[in-house]
Amino acid sequence: MFKNYIKTAFRSLLKNKGFTFINVLGLALGLATCLLIVFYVFDELSYDRFNIKHDRIYRVNTDLKAGTNETSFAITAPPVGDALVKEYPEVESAMRIGQGVNIRFKKGNEVIDEKKAFYCDNAIFHIFTLPLLQGDAKTALTEANSMVISKDIAIKYFNTIDVVGKVMLLVSDSSLHKVTGVMENMPAQSHFYADILLGMQANKDHSWSHFNTGTYILLKQGADPAKLTAQFPALIRRNETTPAFDYGKFEAKGNYIRLSLTSLIDIHLHSNRQRELGINGNVQYIYIFSVIAIFILALACINFMNLSTARSANRAREVGVRKVLGSSRKSLIAQFLSESLMVTLAATVIAVLAAWVVLPLFNQISGKSLNINAHTFTWLLPALLVIILVVGILAGSYPAFFLSAFQPIQVLKGKLATGFKGSFLRSFLVVFQFSISIFLIIGTLVIYNQLTYIRNKDLGFNRNQVLIIKNVNSIDPKVLKQQVKQIPGVLNATLTHYLPTSNLSALNYVSYGSNKNIETQFWQVDADYISTMGMKLMQGRNFNEQFLSDSSSVIINETMARMIGYKGDAAEKISNGKDYKIIGVVKDFNFSSLRSNITPVMLVMQRDWMASLSVRVNTANLPPLMQQIEKKWKALQPNLQFDYSFMDEDFNALYHNEQRMGALFVIFTTLAIIIACLGLFGLAAYAAEQRNREISIRKVLGANVSTLVATLSKDFIKLVLIAIVIATPLAWLIMQKWLQSFAYRQNIQWWVLAVTALCALVIAFATVSYQSMKAALVNPVDSLRSE
Repeated sequence: MFKNYIKTAFRSLLKNKGFTFINVLGLALGLATCLLIVFYVFDELSYDRFNIKHDRIYRVNTDLKAGTNETSFAITAPPVGDALVKEYPEVESAMRIGQGVNIRFKKGNEVIDEKKAFYCDNAIFHIFTLPLLQGDAKTALTEANSMVISKDIAIKYFNTIDVVGKVMLLVSDSSLHKVTGVMENMPAQSHFYADILLGMQANKDHSWSHFNTGTYILLKQGADPAKLTAQFPALIRRNETTPAFDYGKFEAKGNYIRLSLTSLIDIHLHSNRQRELGINGNVQYIYIFSVIAIFILALACINFMNLSTARSANRAREVGVRKVLGSSRKSLIAQFLSESLMVTLAATVIAVLAAWVVLPLFNQISGKSLNINAHTFTWLLPALLVIILVVGILAGSYPAFFLSAFQPIQVLKGKLATGFKGSFLRSFLVVFQFSISIFLIIGTLVIYNQLTYIRNKDLGFNRNQVLIIKNVNSIDPKVLKQQVKQIPGVLNATLTHYLPTSNLSALNYVSYGSNKNIETQFWQVDADYISTMGMKLMQGRNFNEQFLSDSSSVIINETMARMIGYKGDAAEKISNGKDYKIIGVVKDFNFSSLRSNITPVMLVMQRDWMASLSVRVNTANLPPLMQQIEKKWKALQPNLQFDYSFMDEDFNALYHNEQRMGALFVIFTTLAIIIACLGLFGLAAYAAEQRNREISIRKVLGANVSTLVATLSKDFIKLVLIAIVIATPLAWLIMQKWLQSFAYRQNIQWWVLAVTALCALVIAFATVSYQSMKAALVNPVDSLRSE
């Protein structure tokens, strides 16, 4: 019996090649897109789960309120970890970790900058799952100048992993560090990635108001993190006793320092604090893409259901004859479900092959490194089997039950309702399809509009044609700056560690008049900083290296001036333990993501540590200029790599995640529209086929082609108009909520909604009119021959 169902289904599908092709293509597109999104979502949800104790690991955060400023940090004061272990028995272990800066090791005559180096306590091996291939995890980082390196780093420097006991020269302080362990390369699914772990010195800073280190704790089995968090306020009051900072007075003014916990597995998708150890994802995109996957799969299933019911007139007589000959409704249902499952099986095979072929391109766009391997198939094959059964049965259920319910007498007498208007469900599904497509089009346009706004917004500085040369503190930075400024095409240059696109901050607390403990950025710059960055002075003057007093002067931004009520009084002083004279006010500039508001900034002319040289250039022929600058670099430091970037690229990198998501949104929206159009194309074809005689009679009575096209298209256009009315306000609300995550945003423009509505109508009309014109151009004699 089953064999007969398969044989009959196969013949039926071959007989209707157009119907089969549209259904297989639509389902394959939907399933392939769904698979790619599932790969992406699984990868995002798997972050940090490689750690065996991930359910007991928490990061300690700091929330700070000082005056009107509220800031959320992913770091804490250095003594926090030790205090938690000492005072709370439910805390099993704690560790400190911090990003290594200016970490350069020597390999022969070559100096290599290592950007994935971290200072940490030895407890990292007890808390995190970082298996050592060489060395003892219990003591690996306990000695001074000890270090653990990854397998890749060991091969990079020594061409072997048997390197325990060997030393590496840290160029920045000319210290020798002994390799005490070699660890497996960390998985990519980690919220931070370390190639080198350097032993952190014992804590000598006992202040609870200096936030400069990441702190992770491991709770004992059964410990309640919520109860532990509730005890943190008392912990700070007990321990903050440094003479320089009176926490009691600080708190009495409405300020606070609060500690909180974030579960390890929540960091990647749910944390967006200052001083994160790595670039995190966004759980909103997981929700969005999951919904898109469901929607696109639903579109493909809806196509199947619509086309199957639209073919009901063509198969009605088949059902009638089968019933007259004794076929039960159960066997008819099985027959139609067999066809549905065969189409789904074929579409699934094509979808898996398509996903496998497209995966490298998807990785490039999404910034992932997903792959299909043997481990993938352990969950993919069962999942595909479930998908085939569920999609096949769901997509074929309505046609199966609808067609099998036809009464043979009515069918054979030709009394079955036909035409597009014959099914309310079919109309509803078309509206649902285009509502999804319209929603995705609006979402894509809003994201694109916001990214365009970000690229073109006046940030208070000019990021174009600024070359950033890194690691200049390894040579004589003043000499390099002087030599570079003499090159034709160089307008200016500045030495500093703090740039508007570096995402680095240096928080400090200052007092001004009666205002105490004002939280502000405290950036060390030189006299050429403002002009090189293309910033604008609103009051006062710039720094001047000829004025010795300018080493005790500051330039503040407009936000700082408003906060302290500065009116340009030259006698006023601002202090952070040292008194500074305010000599100017610079126009506000964005120095972090546009998701955040501009906060107070103080620029001070000091040159204690200048990590980069920023060079403003003015030339269309950049390669020769770069060669001249690199030549100057090599003359001063021949063994160190010439490392540089451009400020506009660094700025775009801040929004790389949004740009990737925007590109994926465009792709998924395009696929959704294609799938919806495939269904509409098929429906229009069958609607035209069912109305052939009506069309022929109208032509005989004098109707022209344009009138016939309008008649056949109006039912579909009405449904698209309904979809526009439903989807537009819903998309506006959801995208407005997404935009609220940006402090600086472009509101949804009226033209976005208008363009979307017009696009939907044009797409629908173009899809339907092709079939309508094809039907209208048929010779009426051919259709009326049998009448």
